[in-house]
Amino acid sequence: MSAPVFSNHGCRLNAYEVEAMRDLADQAGLENAVVVNTCAVTAEAVRKARQDIRKLRKTHPEARLIVTGCAAQTEPQTFSQMAEVDAVIGNTEKMQADTWTGLAADFIGETEAVQVDDIMSVTETAGHLIDGFGTRSRAYVQVQNGCDHRCTFCIIPFGRGNSRSVPAGVVVDQIKRLVDKGFNEVVLTGVDLTSWGADLPAAPKLGDLVMRILRLVPDLPRLRISSIDSIEVDQNLMQAIATEQRLMPHLHLSLQHGDDLILKRMKRRHLRDDAIRFCQEARRLRPGMTFGADIIAGFPTETEAMFANSLKLVEECDLTWLHVFPYSARPGTPAARMPVVDGRAIKDRARLLRAAGEAQVDRHLAAQVGRTHAILMESPTMGRTEQFTEVTFDAPRTEGAIVRARITGRSATRLAA
Repeated sequence: MSAPVFSNHGCRLNAYEVEAMRDLADQAGLENAVVVNTCAVTAEAVRKARQDIRKLRKTHPEARLIVTGCAAQTEPQTFSQMAEVDAVIGNTEKMQADTWTGLAADFIGETEAVQVDDIMSVTETAGHLIDGFGTRSRAYVQVQNGCDHRCTFCIIPFGRGNSRSVPAGVVVDQIKRLVDKGFNEVVLTGVDLTSWGADLPAAPKLGDLVMRILRLVPDLPRLRISSIDSIEVDQNLMQAIATEQRLMPHLHLSLQHGDDLILKRMKRRHLRDDAIRFCQEARRLRPGMTFGADIIAGFPTETEAMFANSLKLVEECDLTWLHVFPYSARPGTPAARMPVVDGRAIKDRARLLRAAGEAQVDRHLAAQVGRTHAILMESPTMGRTEQFTEVTFDAPRTEGAIVRARITGRSATRLAA
């Protein structure tokens, strides 16, 4: 018998949870199984999950095939009706030891084929903490799950439930363990990271957590924050950006669009000028700050002029790392009922946004040549700068080490040192 095979789709949080599930499955003694952790962020993500399931069934004909993740939570019938699938497990159930014990004990006879409960009734954070997901140099720590906001295009709250926070003390203790194990960088991750703390006593903010981590874990060399909503950034987080060199100068922003009317139709909580002001202020406080951003192309009712505002936002916010999403309707969301944009126009606009992003990356890389960076080695010959830019080395370095090196050149997508 063989250990389970895991296939992950989607975000870093999903990848984190795969490692937690791997641990739970191992403890339960589950064997000869394939687990697909799905993403629901777009219709294309669901299509790719179904495609992956069919391929995995062909390559593992005797294995028991389990589907979980956000798409399994939002569309359990879609997957339970697939002939290749043996069981569908919800996002809450996948983080519970009893689920995996039941699967290991008697997959067909005693275990329900579909175990997907109401995610909105969950009030506690998924508590399975793991020490060491990521490379040997970088670890990811889940501090929050779920989302209380209801953007009109987004299905994720229905896959993840309402916002729940991991208490600060639990987070600090886990990071201390990671540092003791030799990790030089920790990344805080969650579904709606800037909502961290709203459900905890005294309602602390994300900036409070960041400052507490840096104060109580002085041996942590680098702390990084994953995707945030810039309109929710608090004063302590801005102070940390300005004063804490161990907080990395790289933020990924959930911007989604650059036109005010579309932002309102998306039910976002910021306008384009809010995004521009935040980027300018963060860069003033921390010169060298780089930004990534999520931007949707072809949202319903988007005109050419509205799209042009998104295109201009790339330069006005000086964004570097773009995640461009061609809009795809998610059934059950308000946006799915809005007037659609022509599919060819969506593809063209996504292509133009990606080209703008590539031009921004080109400028960023050119500006780094000749500079010296502290580079965290992810492999013997590749590491990342403080701004999360990839750097390649001709000679091997110690994996996990932070190396100071001068940038000598660049390719289309990477630096060389």
